[in-house]
Order: sequence, then C-alpha cells, then structure tokens
Amino acid sequence: MNKILIVMGLCLLFSNTSCESKKEEKKEEVHFVVTNPIEKDTAITKEYVAQINSIQHIELRAQERGYLEKIYVDEGQHVKKGQLLFQIMPKLYEAEMQKAKAEADFAEIEYKNTERLSNNKVVSTSELAMAKAKLSKAKAELMLTNLHLQFTQIRAPFDGIIDRFHVRLGSLIEEGDLITSLSDNSKMWVYYNVPEAEYLDYTAKLQGNAKAKVNLLMANNKIFDYPGVVETIEGEFNNETGNIAFRATFPNPKGLLRHGETGNIQMEVSVKNALLIPQKATFEVLDKKYVYIIDSNNTVQSKEIEIVAELPHLFAIKGLSTKDKILLKGLRLVKENEKIEYKLEKPEYVMSHLELYAE
Repeated sequence: MNKILIVMGLCLLFSNTSCESKKEEKKEEVHFVVTNPIEKDTAITKEYVAQINSIQHIELRAQERGYLEKIYVDEGQHVKKGQLLFQIMPKLYEAEMQKAKAEADFAEIEYKNTERLSNNKVVSTSELAMAKAKLSKAKAELMLTNLHLQFTQIRAPFDGIIDRFHVRLGSLIEEGDLITSLSDNSKMWVYYNVPEAEYLDYTAKLQGNAKAKVNLLMANNKIFDYPGVVETIEGEFNNETGNIAFRATFPNPKGLLRHGETGNIQMEVSVKNALLIPQKATFEVLDKKYVYIIDSNNTVQSKEIEIVAELPHLFAIKGLSTKDKILLKGLRLVKENEKIEYKLEKPEYVMSHLELYAE
C-alpha cells in the first residue's frame, strides 16, 4: 500500500512539474513588440464624395400642343443626332401651312400683276411697294406655319440615351410639357468638393498647364477602368462649407457610367508632417479603430484613433503623438490594464520591415 502511495505521489509531482514547465514555455513564447508613430511628409490618396453627370443632359419638351401620335424609340435606347423620336399629330399644322401657302401664292400673283402695271405707269410705285410688302408677309406666315409643323416632330439634338418617358401614346400634350430626357454619356463630368487648404496645396503642386489625374471609386467599391482628368475648378468658394467644386472628366467608352450616379473621387494629396502607424497595430470595435498604448507603468490601454488616409501597410492618423508607445505584435494576447514586458523597435526599422510582423 505504501508503495502505491509513493508511486502516485511521484506521478503527481512529475505532472505538476510538467504543467509548470509548459506554462513557462508558453509565457516565454509571447513576445510583445512596441513602436512609436512616425511623422513625415507624404502623399496620400484622399477620397471625396462625387456626383456623376453626363457631359450633356437635357430635357426634351413639346414645342406644340397636340396628341402624341407616334413613339419611335424606347426608354434606355441609344439614338443618333437628328433621329425622329416622337410625332405629335400634325393635321392641324399641315392645314395651316396649306392655307398660308395659298395666301403666299395669291400675294405673289398680285405682286407680279402690280409690278407689270407699275412698269406701264398704270399704278403708282407706292401700290407696288404695298403689294411687295403683302407678299413678304405671306411668305413669312408660310415659314412660320412650316416651323410649327416641324415642331410636331421631336428629334434627337445629339447622340445619346433616351431616359424615362413622362407621357404615353395618345396623351394630349401641351406646349412645354416634359416628354423625356436625353443624355450624352460618351464622357462624364464628375463633381466633388475640396476644402480650401487642399485646394491651395493642389494649385501649388501643379506646374504650367498640367492636369491632375484622378480615379473614380464606384458604388460597388470597384475602381472605374479609366482614369479622369481634373479640367475645371469653380470660381468661388462656398462660404458655408469652405469648399470649392472641382470637375473631373472621365471617358466612358463602354457606357458603364450613367447620369445621376454617385461615387468617390480618389485624388493624391500632399500632406506635411503626416502621423503614420502600421495598419497591423490597429484593431476595430464597432466600426471604430483603436490601438493599444503602453503607458509609463508598462500597462496596456486601448485608445481610439481617427484614420485620415490609408496607404500600403500604413494609416495616416489623428489622436496620437510620436512619443506614444503602441503595441505592434501581440495584440490578441493582451487585456486592458494588463502589465507587460516588451521590446521597443524604432519606427524607421518597423516601417521597412512591416511584413515581418504578421501574426
């Protein structure tokens, strides 16, 4: 019996020694690496909320009153300049033109007879002048009725895409009624607002007639295939927001972009004394970014930061200083207010070896 107790005691002793050894090994395996934010001039890609417009976008309205007799196109259809789109019932205008033509013909005959009599000294020159004026008036009336007749045909003023119809076949249309819209999407104008300080940096950076290139981040978080060029800047700042509107032009050969879309312009902006930290030193809680700060007592404290811009492997941030110590390696192994031992790496070294710190 004593032998059995001795054996059991030895087993327990070895078991405890083994567990303590594993705990020590586990503790030794944890290596905490700390670094500082670094401050330096850099160029960051900044995003601006943008509104996408067609290079030409107009409303097609009726210029005459009447019933919509024919529709030659469909919503969303590509049309060519001069193509017939809609026909308003022309009968009334055709009758008016025929009447005006008859009056013009009568006035011309009357003028020729008066001219013959004037040449023979039968009538005075004033009567001839009146006959000529009457003919001119009749011709003008004929041109006017012909113009009204032409207005019953609504044609495309340029190549584009037909928008939604606001009327249907047989509708009674009044002069000025909106029928549809037409958009030329061969190129797109993208408008976005830039703060005053960034506008000044932008203009200082450009040389001569150089134009900055920008990218468009679409609503599906994909970059549009074709870069755009900043072509114009509005003449005045908005006093309420302190922003000024930029306009970038994008080619749209595949017709992907449409009038009224939204997106984000990505423009390279120079930033002086930007505060940079590795992306791997951050973690996210409820859509907010945090880092672990190591205080003077070597205690871990979480701190919220504001992301100014995203660079490859780096964040430009607000909310820290270059004197702060941030935890770079071991983020998943620490708890709030926990005291740790760590190794401090210089930020210059960390920046050049970022990929070595994957966990």
